[in-house]
This record gives sequence, structure tokens and C-alpha cells, in this order.
Amino acid sequence: MAIEQKKKNYQDLNIAVGKTQPSAVDMEEAVLGALMLEKDAIEVVLDILKPEAFYRPEHQKIYSVIKELASAGNVVDLLTVTNELRNRGWIAEIGGAGYIAHLSNKIASAAHIDFHARVIAQKHIQRELIRVTSDIQRQAFDNTLDVYDLLNKSEQELFDISAGVIKKEILPISPILDDALQRIQEAKHKDFSGVPSGFPSIDKITQGWQKGDLVIVAARPSMGKTAFTLSMTRNMAVDHHQAVAFFSLEMPSVQLVNRLIVSETEIDHNKIKSGKLDDKEWEHLEDKLERLYQSKIYIDDSPSLSIFDLMAKCRRLKAKQQLDIVVIDYLQLMKGDSSNGNREQEVSQISRSLKQMAKDLDIPVIALAQLNRGVELRSNSQKRPMLADLRESGAIEQDADIIAFINRPERMGIFEDENGQSTKGRAEIIIAKHRNGETADVLLKFRHEFARFEEYESEGGYIKESPQVLQKFASKMNDEVTSEDPISNFENEDSFNTDNRFSPF
Repeated sequence: MAIEQKKKNYQDLNIAVGKTQPSAVDMEEAVLGALMLEKDAIEVVLDILKPEAFYRPEHQKIYSVIKELASAGNVVDLLTVTNELRNRGWIAEIGGAGYIAHLSNKIASAAHIDFHARVIAQKHIQRELIRVTSDIQRQAFDNTLDVYDLLNKSEQELFDISAGVIKKEILPISPILDDALQRIQEAKHKDFSGVPSGFPSIDKITQGWQKGDLVIVAARPSMGKTAFTLSMTRNMAVDHHQAVAFFSLEMPSVQLVNRLIVSETEIDHNKIKSGKLDDKEWEHLEDKLERLYQSKIYIDDSPSLSIFDLMAKCRRLKAKQQLDIVVIDYLQLMKGDSSNGNREQEVSQISRSLKQMAKDLDIPVIALAQLNRGVELRSNSQKRPMLADLRESGAIEQDADIIAFINRPERMGIFEDENGQSTKGRAEIIIAKHRNGETADVLLKFRHEFARFEEYESEGGYIKESPQVLQKFASKMNDEVTSEDPISNFENEDSFNTDNRFSPF
């Protein structure tokens, strides 16, 4: 919200409640005087105060001039500040050169400027809280507004106040080294330092999905993005007891759960859909689903989810229950703030916000993304995805810590590799960007009949492709796969019951 609008809101609140807003005008004068008295004083308050933290509008103008002069490397004193205010046509608004002189004589030194600045910042927080809560109260009386939208908006505005004023201080290296050493010692007793994906060949490269990382999993439609992340979700939640929040913007929750049931039970998806199971299959289903019942998988299938709603839901889930990792299917279906530009800028904002959320909540965030059609237009030998194929925004590539592509050659019309081996059932996970580690190609097996990704060898299936690895991989799978591809069947299926959606949020 613009400063002028905030100022008007403060004035309206004064009239409404008959009270003066919290302020410390005398300390504002002392801080401004100290800034013009000592050249190094500005460095003390830069991280504490913004122009809007000052209560009086004239003080906001004076501080913004001081800040800009200092940023440009110019001298900050009575004369330079007065001259700059005059150049901008503000000198009369702030009370003339005499008022600047008054501020300079207000204090003898900048000894306590840090304390004074923090008091000013606290008063600003109080005013912001009054403004936001009063606005919430006013809107709560409006019966035309959706109460859940108001709740999410209120939570976001309160979070914005916190994020804007609570800043991390610059620390010496010693406590950071202590933290790093503690994490190394903890990792010693675990197989991986991050959240295991359940695919040893991938975890060998990543050491698990790391806290604070944004992971982008990208592919063309029908490559199995949802199947891959659902396979990971099941592995992380069931095998490794991690709490996973799965946000599906494309597929209803019942369809997602049906996929999990097919994958877990290995019962034909048509039987699951129709419910025509014999007694033995029902018994098998109930036995296999017990582990899913006990897992911590949270599903939200809200369509057109905004980035602000997603962040609010994740904060609530982490605070009230448990949250170890977030999966989003998929990034380009999310909504951002579209008022400030085109779709590319909106996607850039979403990407930056997801990275920020990963850091703030100290968890990995996995977001699926679509690739553009360029990959399909290239010749067979060049149809492997590249970073340039990411759709709609270069910011995705910039913000992501890891970018992994899913490539299934048979889905691209390539049925044999360069060595003449069949590509049927082959899935390549191409780690094309890894900010804190190596890049690599990982071979997985895709089980068509269960829409499930698996290791192709029990000991793990990494590695940069060699003819020997591919030949061994192909020979193991040629007899295990069918020509049917349930990924397409699942993605085009409209007959599942979609009315019983559920969400823990």
C-alpha cells in the first residue's frame, strides 16, 4: 500500500477511535539530527528504519533524502540535506531551512541512535497492526466478502508486517560453524542429510531434498510428472515417515488417491475405478492401504490456488501439525499478483515466492513445471529437455536450486536408443541444474500398468549413461512392460467421483 494511502488510513483511524496513533516524534527528531551530525550514523539505522517508519510526513521526506545522499556516497550534513530538499521542491513542506537547523541542534551526539531508531520502528509496527486489524474489522462486517478469502488475506498482511520488520542480523562465522558442525554430526547417523526421495539413485546425487531448496521437476505433458511426484510422496511419507503436503491444482484429490491405491496395491486401475474386486483382492487392498492410512500425506486440490494462499496454508500446517516437504502440481497453474505486469512477471513472482517460502519454513519445496513445445520440434537425437525449454519465465531457472527433467524416450516416438536397445519402460531423470552438487542422468523404471516409477536395480540406478548400463537396463525390462500407458488413461479420465474432495487445511 502506498505511503499516502497509509497516512490517510492513520488519519481516519484517529477520527474513528479518538486516539493519537503510537509515535515518538522527539526521537524521530533526535535520529534525524544525529544523521546530519555524524557521517557513520546512517550505517547504524539503515537496516532498522524505512522512510515510512517515521510518523511525521516531513520526517519521512527528510530521511529519504538522507538515505539517498548516503547511498550515492555524498556528504550528509545540514547544508547538503537542505540543498537536496530545495532541489526537490520539498523545503517549504518540511518547514523551511530553519527546521533542518532545529533538527541539527536537537542532539549533541549519535551515541544512542540505535536505541532511538528501534523505538521508532516499534511505534511503526504498532501503527501497522492498528491499521491492519482495523481494516480486518471493517471488512468482517461486509457480508459480500468471502470469509475464507478475508482470513487468508488477514494472515498474509500480518505476516507481511512481520517479514518487513524482523530482519536477520549479520553474524560472525563462529555460530554458523557450530550450526554446520551440528548438521554434519546429525547426518553421520542418517543415510542422507535431506528428505529422502525414496529413489536411492537420485538420493545418491542430492543427499535427499535439502531444507530451503526449491526443486523444479519439469517435463512435457504425459511424461509422468504427477506419477513421479506421487511415487516420491508415497516413498517419503510411507517409507521414511516424512510429512508431505501435496497441492494439486490440476487433478481432484480422489483421482490422486486412486493413483496411490493402484500404485500401492498393484490392482488393475479399471478394477479400482469400477469397484469390481473379488474377496481376495479386497483383503489385499485393505492390508496394503494400512500404511497409507498411517502416513502423513496432506492433500489440497484447490483450483487456481494463489501463491499467498499456498504460503498461508503451509505456515499453518507447519505451526499446528508437521511439515517436512511441499509438492506443488504444478507451478504454471498458480496465481500470483497479476496487477503488476504480464504472465511472465507473474510466474517470476511465484517462483521467487516459492524459494522464499522454502527458506522461511526451512523445508524443501518441489514444484512441477511444464516445458514448451520446442523439445518436440527438435530431431530425435536432440529431444532431450534443456534448461532453455522451461516455459514462461527464465526466473524459474534462476530461482531453482535443482532442476530435474523427466524424459521417457518412447513417449517422444523414440523406441530405440543409439545402441539399438529398446527404450520401452525407460525413464530418465535428468538433473540439469544442481546449485550445491553435481549434475547427472539417473535411469529409473516406469511401470506402465501401475503409473509408478521405481529403481531399475535394487542397489540404485545412477549413472551417466554408458552403453553397458543401458544394455543391462533394457534387458531387465523388455519382458516386464506392456504397450498400454495408463499415464494417458489416468490423465484423460473424467469418470472418477470428484465430489468428495478433502483438505486438512
